[in-house]
Amino acid sequence: MRIGQQYGETAGERATGWEFAWLDGRDVGSEPSWSYPAMARTLLRRASSALDLDTGSGELLAELVPLPPHTVAVESWARNIPVARDRLAPLTVEVLTELPGGEDEFDVVLSRHGRLPAADIVRLLRRGGTVLSQQVGSDDLAELNVALGAPPAHRQPWNADVAVSALTAAGLEVIDVREERPPVTFHDVGAVIRQLRDLPWQIRDFTPRHYQQPLERLDTYIRLHGGFTVTAHRFLVEAVRP
Repeated sequence: MRIGQQYGETAGERATGWEFAWLDGRDVGSEPSWSYPAMARTLLRRASSALDLDTGSGELLAELVPLPPHTVAVESWARNIPVARDRLAPLTVEVLTELPGGEDEFDVVLSRHGRLPAADIVRLLRRGGTVLSQQVGSDDLAELNVALGAPPAHRQPWNADVAVSALTAAGLEVIDVREERPPVTFHDVGAVIRQLRDLPWQIRDFTPRHYQQPLERLDTYIRLHGGFTVTAHRFLVEAVRP
């Protein structure tokens, strides 16, 4: 049976936000040792204002309640915007499609797997304010690309050193840096297909039909070995505006 037919349920539209509950039991791993939500909650408890960059469908921000009285989220992907607004409206969080234009507005700027625009963060943070960001590094799931004969996902490195350099050059003081590469195991090829559908930057020309033969080889490998293990790439940076 063709891979595309066997795993037809993975070929639909991409999910909104960053909700990957469908992967439960089908892939294992990818979480770093630190807890970004716990660190974010600690910062928010001391803040009167906060900005969440690339909030997705607002699912993580909603879990961080209670939020500061003035909390704003930014989301530019059209499919996410109405979902985020519906979810965050009861929390009195405004969802914008572009970065705010003001200055010295927020005590905390959060970015989990989103943009990290250093100059804008400096502009938007109040003095003494903090930016906390967890990022997906450029080495993330690189073994998938190799296994499928696809080009690397990123041409330029994106890691803790690069992010720290950008934030420091913009005038921020970096106070915490962490970087890890936890293993991720896929237990069926359908989970691989769905992952690549929902993260289109990993293999930009991906379709099950185009990559049918390497997917079939990977399917055979998973059936023989019980899984296919790759490496995630996560790093965390916390910085303050002096």
